[in-house]
Amino acid sequence: MLPLLSHQQTLEPVYLAYLDALEQSEYSGDIDKRYSARLVQATDNSVYQFLPQAVLYPKNQQDIQIALTLAATDAFRSVTFSARGGGTGTNGQSLTHGLILDVSRYMNRVLEVNAEQGWVRVEAGVVKDALNDALRPHGFFFSPDLSTSNRATIGGMINTDASGAGSLVYGKTSDHVLALRSVLIDGSVLDTQPLDAGLLCNPDNVSDNPLGQKLISAVAAVCREKRTQIENQFPKLNRFLTGYDLKHVWNDNLTQFDLSRILTGSEGTLAVITEAKLNLTPLPTERAMVNIKYDSFQSALRHAPSLVAARATVVETVDSKVLNLAREDIVWHSVSDLIQEVPGKVIDGLNMVEFAGDTVEVEQKLASLEAVLTEQISKGECGVLGYQVTQDKPSIEKIYGMRKKAVGLLGATKGRRKPIAFAEDTAVPPEKLADYIMEFRAVLDGHNLQYGMFGHVDAGVLHVRPALDMCDVEDEKLLRVISDQVAALTLKYGGLMWGEHGKGVRGEYGPSVFGDELYGVLQDIKGLFDPDNRLNPGKLVAPKHTGALYYDIDSAKRGKFDRQIPIEVRDAFPDVMNCNGNGLCFNYSSYSPMCPSFKVTGDRVQSPKGRAGLMREWLRLLEAEGVDVNALAKAKPLGLLQRVQNTLNAQRDYDYSHEVMESLKGCLACKACSGQCPVKVDVPKFRAQFFNIYYQRYLRPAKDYLVAGIEDSLPLMAAAPRLTNFAAQNPLSQWVIKKAIGYVDAPALSVPTLKQRLDGHASRGYDLAALQAIPEEARSQFVLVVQDPFNSFYDSGLVLRFIQLIEKLGLKPVLLPYKPNGKPTHIKGFLDKFAKTAQSSADFLNQVHKLGMPMVGIDPALVLCYRDEYREVLGANRGHFEVKLANEWLLNVIKDLPAKAPQDKQYTWFSHCTESTAKPNTANEWTKIFAHFGAKLTAVNLGCCGMAGTYGHEAENLERSKALFEMSWQQTLAKIEQPQVLVSGYSCRTQVKRFAGYKPKHPLEALLELANIYTQTT
Repeated sequence: MLPLLSHQQTLEPVYLAYLDALEQSEYSGDIDKRYSARLVQATDNSVYQFLPQAVLYPKNQQDIQIALTLAATDAFRSVTFSARGGGTGTNGQSLTHGLILDVSRYMNRVLEVNAEQGWVRVEAGVVKDALNDALRPHGFFFSPDLSTSNRATIGGMINTDASGAGSLVYGKTSDHVLALRSVLIDGSVLDTQPLDAGLLCNPDNVSDNPLGQKLISAVAAVCREKRTQIENQFPKLNRFLTGYDLKHVWNDNLTQFDLSRILTGSEGTLAVITEAKLNLTPLPTERAMVNIKYDSFQSALRHAPSLVAARATVVETVDSKVLNLAREDIVWHSVSDLIQEVPGKVIDGLNMVEFAGDTVEVEQKLASLEAVLTEQISKGECGVLGYQVTQDKPSIEKIYGMRKKAVGLLGATKGRRKPIAFAEDTAVPPEKLADYIMEFRAVLDGHNLQYGMFGHVDAGVLHVRPALDMCDVEDEKLLRVISDQVAALTLKYGGLMWGEHGKGVRGEYGPSVFGDELYGVLQDIKGLFDPDNRLNPGKLVAPKHTGALYYDIDSAKRGKFDRQIPIEVRDAFPDVMNCNGNGLCFNYSSYSPMCPSFKVTGDRVQSPKGRAGLMREWLRLLEAEGVDVNALAKAKPLGLLQRVQNTLNAQRDYDYSHEVMESLKGCLACKACSGQCPVKVDVPKFRAQFFNIYYQRYLRPAKDYLVAGIEDSLPLMAAAPRLTNFAAQNPLSQWVIKKAIGYVDAPALSVPTLKQRLDGHASRGYDLAALQAIPEEARSQFVLVVQDPFNSFYDSGLVLRFIQLIEKLGLKPVLLPYKPNGKPTHIKGFLDKFAKTAQSSADFLNQVHKLGMPMVGIDPALVLCYRDEYREVLGANRGHFEVKLANEWLLNVIKDLPAKAPQDKQYTWFSHCTESTAKPNTANEWTKIFAHFGAKLTAVNLGCCGMAGTYGHEAENLERSKALFEMSWQQTLAKIEQPQVLVSGYSCRTQVKRFAGYKPKHPLEALLELANIYTQTT
């Protein structure tokens, strides 16, 4: 039996009192004490896991001032804080056991763009790519780049002094900070910007904040006094991050001082940055990329310095492991033409070289490099196998998209050991990189480890992720050994262990880099800003006399908790365990399919990463209770009376399962995560597993039975469609259904029905024996139409027109008998019923499959269910039947048909979420099909429409469903004439009809129109 689950992680009394006091203050932001919210913020993109006391979401700077001012009172001086943005840190940068200050939910505005002077003013929570969206119309961009740019915030970039591709030209974040506004530990506000040295003589000239005056004077004095030692001690690296940038607070001739340089890279240990004024870079007028292919990764590394010498803007590299993982991912369809194989050769390394600037400059550099590469290939030099050039900006962005996904792709490595971040951003002088990497590889090879490598060879930064199993205690110990070895190796080569992503828990290596005296200066600066060590404590340095850093390489890791889950349970929930925290599901863009529930709520609990984390804890707590989860999944529900009692007591008795349920029921089951997540986390899959178990203890809502039973009841309702529609569609019935069941806007059954539309048609009257009697050579002329519940009963006209299209193409359609697919039951977690339905349908379809005739389905979600959920649940019992999507089938058909002359017809295709992520090449397929019929088809990239099967029909989801539609679909539809709109998903067409007021066509209907036009004109 599923027991009540308690986590025992209650808030410490001082934090509970503080939060109560904060709620009574003028603080206007959100205060989230839920265990689920704390768990989601307990991890980032690292191996560490620190459970915070609570999460604060300030709405503005004043909220942060109120929070810190309250904490400055004697009663709450032990309360600690850590500011957080996108949570993309790779070494626990923003993790804490205190309070999280998450500025990403509300403090994410672009406040001012001054194109004339080339600067922008933003709040700390704005996402980097969102900022560039706002700047693009002005002809500028914020140039420091990073692989997590679609979810990393500007505040996080400032706090880690982030940089990435092209940093030799574009610099680091600190090179673009003109001014900062921060809240200090006492709640006061400090503005920092460059100051002339002469102003420092009078504190009133530098700030009206007394604490700020003290800080500016003290830091200016000590950095000037230690100037020579700083110059001698600090390595000469493009990426050198000190944590506190002692070197650059003063300019080279000591005429200007800028405290912002101390705050940039400080990882939230000195102040909470709320606003930034940033300088901007003009968008280049011309871009060109050369993808150079090598016989080995070492060849790629050793060739890189000559590419830098060619004055490239960017030189990025990836090894064969990353390339091979990319080939297996959804991203590869977009770049395969740009990185073609070299006949007879194996590509084991790739350098991506970009030139950006004015047209003449780019063309000259490109021509020069091409000449050199051509000569090297002809002479067999430098390991160069070939190269490809693209000057198409969208194609260049696709290449970068593949490269940016490399971090997550490594998590898709097979086996228990996964490449992980802990020594992944080392920096050495670029000319020493190849030799350094050979030694680095020797270290990893000495431990018999697999690893992937990629990075910024132009800056001497290579991301190396060794594969370890953090559930294995010995591998956890090995992480410490390797960390120490790599730290020593970087010093040997005049480099640094933290060359790009900040220190995080790696502050323990600071003294060996800076020396005791300068490390003492860092401690003194921390003590000036934060004497009680309350801002992101345990990171970088601690004030003197407060003890050693209490976070280090050996701090608590996620593996410590995951290993408490038995291996057989981990194997039963692979999607839950495999999430590596890369956070791609936090993509800010409303035009990205993943993840609609996060986009519409802004709540990380409502995300694939959040849901996977909550499920891991649920599995761990069940094991702690001695419950065998695999056995529980097969158990029968409690008796009805017991479930009624448990449900009535749910408000009284805490059960962690309710928090998991709250997260999972917000999922739209669109399956975008299963395609777009680099490690293919399939939330709907483990969501169904959880529902199946949860409802053994609690009552299911009535709407679940309605959804799960819809496929079985539709044939009965369709027997009297007008009567059914009258009973369900009148206002009184709709009110009752909404109040009693929680279901809204249910569509009306088709009238006439499909049976009536096809009365007497040759496609009806399925007869297996008659089909078996057809000679094999004639069977290719037949097409078997697989019915789905939604199109057959709610949009029967579409099915009719598909049959007519088949006939127009000179083929013979056969309508197969309606068989329930089972997807609605799977979505709601009726796994036993789904397994029976799936087996029954699979048996039938396997029987038909033997005919050798193509089987085609119309609705993408239902067809793809045959491939995914059926295979997952039935295994080998699924058989080998294949149901094609309409576009897949048409691609083969048009090979034998003459192309139509171009017509003056244009269409715009809107994809179904499941379709666009599971079959990313679908847009290209439809485009090719329409071109063959003489029409132009344009595909648009959009987020979720908000319907997702029955999600949008559930009353509790109505507002979110509408908001999702408004995010991307509504404004895009408004720009296109209605007859040109094509939508392949039934649920998407229903949503357009509900909120846009018209029913769009399916691509098949447009093709029938085109076929009819062609027939009339020939």
